[in-house]
Amino acid sequence: MIPRLKPALGYQEFLAALQPPRQDDVARFESVFAEMMGHRHAIAFPYGRTGLMFLLQTRDLKNKEIICPAYTCVVVPHAIVHSGNTPVFIDCKKNSFNMDLDMAEQAITGKTGALIATSLFGYPVDLDRLDQIRQRHPQVHVIQDCAHSFAAEWKGRPVQREGIAALFGFNISKILTSIFGGMITTDDERLCQKLRSVSGQVLKPASWRKDLRRLLYLVTVYPTFCQPIYSIINHLERSGRLNNFVQYYDELKIDMPKDYLESMCGVEARVGTENVKRYEDIISTRRSAAKYYFENLSRIIGHANGSHHNVSPFSIIAPGSFLLPPQVDGATYSHFVIQVSNRDQWLKKGIEKDVQLGWLIEYNIPEMISYGDHKPEEFPIAAQYSRTSVNLPVWGGERVAKRVLQDLCEDSFNEENLIS
Repeated sequence: MIPRLKPALGYQEFLAALQPPRQDDVARFESVFAEMMGHRHAIAFPYGRTGLMFLLQTRDLKNKEIICPAYTCVVVPHAIVHSGNTPVFIDCKKNSFNMDLDMAEQAITGKTGALIATSLFGYPVDLDRLDQIRQRHPQVHVIQDCAHSFAAEWKGRPVQREGIAALFGFNISKILTSIFGGMITTDDERLCQKLRSVSGQVLKPASWRKDLRRLLYLVTVYPTFCQPIYSIINHLERSGRLNNFVQYYDELKIDMPKDYLESMCGVEARVGTENVKRYEDIISTRRSAAKYYFENLSRIIGHANGSHHNVSPFSIIAPGSFLLPPQVDGATYSHFVIQVSNRDQWLKKGIEKDVQLGWLIEYNIPEMISYGDHKPEEFPIAAQYSRTSVNLPVWGGERVAKRVLQDLCEDSFNEENLIS
């Protein structure tokens, strides 16, 4: 089975994990990551959400409103709540996965403390529009959520450089991985020192048990994503038997991981330091997969990119419309997300063809009971994305993208229509 995601890990990361620990393991990771992101400072945390929580606290934000997307990873508002603040949700912009910045500016009040600008699925946030907001509302701290984007660019401008700080996450589903972990990057010396001071006071040192847990987790990752074994894993996942390992949220709870206040450990830092070296190849690979999907999905259907199609690429599925994602220069494509009108059928057909199609954010956060149980029509675009999005594998570049389309579409299209 072709998995929908696969971390870019080689023997170098495994060997790094096995190296004897050094006192400066985390500091070395911070240094190489800051350099790659073009920032003066990087501060490591056990999770990205932990870093966000501390970042809000060090800005002396308490009982404030924090503007964030309705369609994003739920750990973002969780961190906002745990920092003592209230998330204010904004719907997506039409024809974009990112938050509608016009609506975001309209939501700014005297209680607004920060705006979290998320570049979802690797699509860069509109920095031109964000500049206008920053100029008109300098009291509102702008935080770049780059957990999906990792140096995506808006008209040549790296998104992570446009705000007081940028937020990153490193679990195995991310573009770069340190097994788990997160990072805040910034050019602000005082902010860096405050973050280090607060984290030094609050975070517990990583224990040897955490090092061992992360090492064992890494050991299991390598065989898990081998395609024959992954078929078994996928079956167990679909049966619900792996929920304790893969389910990262509970709709009824606003919670944090049990170890969210235990510092990044040496194993994570050493793996992350090694994985950073792959960045350029990883981005190039993902962009080549996206390029192949754009060119060939459009050619198969016979219409222009981004238009609605009343055709299904699966011959045995009743016709239903689907929509390609926007094609944006500077996107890093953490995920290649299409919208479909019959998601369950697409997922089922993928399983039959040994291709795992999936979704990453299958919820509209305001609809969750823990966040008010709002009606879908209150955030219509986010609600639509949560019900229609399907992501195609991008981790293997054009080679795997070609296999995905050949396997999925063999019932309906001959091979010469799929291969350039």
